[in-house]
Amino acid sequence: MIGHKNPDTDSICSAIAYADIKNRTDPSRKYVARRAGQINEETQFVLHYFGMEPPAYLGNIGTQVKDMDIHPCPAADKTMSLKNIWDLMRKNSIVSLPVVDESGALEGLVTVGDIAKIYMDTTDSFLLSSARTQYRRIAETLDALIIEGNEHGYFVEGKILVGTADPDLMREYVEENDMVILGNREEDQLQAIEQNVSCIIVGMGIEFSDEVKRLAREKQIVLIMSPYDTFTISRLINQSIPVNYVMMKDQIVSFSTEDFTDDIQDIMVKKRHRAFPVINKKGKCVGTISRRNFLDMKHKKVILVDHNEEGQAVDNIHAAEILEIIDHHKLGSLQTMSPINFRNEPVGCTATILYTIYEEHRLEIPPKIAGLLCAAIISDTLMFRSPTCTQKDKIAASALSLIAGIRIEDFAKEMFRAGSNLKEKSSEEIFFQDYKKFIAEGNVIFGVGQISSMDTEELDNIKERLLSYISGEIGHGGVTMIYFMLTNILEESTQLLYYGEGSVDLAREAFHIEPDGDIFYLPGVVSRKKQLIPAMMEAAQFMAADFS
Repeated sequence: MIGHKNPDTDSICSAIAYADIKNRTDPSRKYVARRAGQINEETQFVLHYFGMEPPAYLGNIGTQVKDMDIHPCPAADKTMSLKNIWDLMRKNSIVSLPVVDESGALEGLVTVGDIAKIYMDTTDSFLLSSARTQYRRIAETLDALIIEGNEHGYFVEGKILVGTADPDLMREYVEENDMVILGNREEDQLQAIEQNVSCIIVGMGIEFSDEVKRLAREKQIVLIMSPYDTFTISRLINQSIPVNYVMMKDQIVSFSTEDFTDDIQDIMVKKRHRAFPVINKKGKCVGTISRRNFLDMKHKKVILVDHNEEGQAVDNIHAAEILEIIDHHKLGSLQTMSPINFRNEPVGCTATILYTIYEEHRLEIPPKIAGLLCAAIISDTLMFRSPTCTQKDKIAASALSLIAGIRIEDFAKEMFRAGSNLKEKSSEEIFFQDYKKFIAEGNVIFGVGQISSMDTEELDNIKERLLSYISGEIGHGGVTMIYFMLTNILEESTQLLYYGEGSVDLAREAFHIEPDGDIFYLPGVVSRKKQLIPAMMEAAQFMAADFS
């Protein structure tokens, strides 16, 4: 549930209330309220008054990596052997496997290609020592038993070779710290011990003699017994090296679960990897994604309240699936891919529609939410002074005030006072507090902001500050004309600031009056939606027709 950018009290309170309604009437989904912009002082006052938390911020509703079907990966750490890694990848049908530390943080990435490269490199007899291979990983790979020596030690120096010659020839090519694969001849084993090798491996389940074990223990030489033959041992042993030796550690292309898919598509196309690691907000690797995941991507589902204009909607609204719209404004520019529930009523406030929906479902309205809805009606109708106000608004506000336990006039004074306390705000904050863009005839884009206050002096001070600020906003988002309404609630009038080429002509045509310096004084005009925008649209249409 989300309202428009630069949300007002109605936008925020209606989102909260409709989420409550949907959660109580539709158990198939979970509904949450969100906001598309900064909450203003008036709304902050209302939320605080009724003890409600503000909705979380959502500035962009485009699809994110977390909306994709992230492929979970089995846990793999850098000490695992290539055989361990290969077994994991084959069992889980994956071609790229993230390697993580104890906390789940990404340390590397290994692919099937990395493993294949090791298999092809059959001439490097120093591979195991270069990779600092642990003896217990060698034993695991060969389904072997460590008969003597420290299984947690590492083979860090020397080459690996098969000892097939007699003991005299072994003296010539076996060197200190080498690892040798031998048969059942004890004299060969004793000769290797004499030459102070690091490790002796025997196959076919051959057992070492007590003498060999004693001498090996004295020299801290590792003895390993495998059930495999010498050829199989030679073929498998390279699989015992740790994945840390072959995995990619630097310049790994990974994505965050919070990344927007629009931002990562080009990267994925350029890199052409089969899979990319995904990191969550806590820095933990949660799996991988590939280009194929774009085919089954889940679009966010959204219900819009208090608007139906694309220009006022949360960024990337076109990438979301709109389920419903609840609004009280004129029909806007939003389009949907399929029919939706669109409830649009000519009342002064969306909160009035929400009150009606509560009644239709015969749902008891919680006092806190009743207070929010009542405050929204008071705000949008300027305490029933706006021409947008209807009898339905007044009836709804009266009923809601009883549930919330508030007196409308007393509460309204406090709320408007809180909302019009603008002394500490910058010109930019005031300008965007309630600012919307509109598209008129001839594709003319103009912006209209509004501030309402009970204090004439405060409005005069704001006017001086805004006059110098407005000029800098021309051109942003295609806007060619800007208007700003300084609305006096008590006097029920508006001073309309204007800027931009053609702005004075459009306002003059709309209200048939001349400006007084930098403003148009509009007595009786307090509503942007019902009084100002329709007049502007009609004037733009007339001027476009006259020009053509």
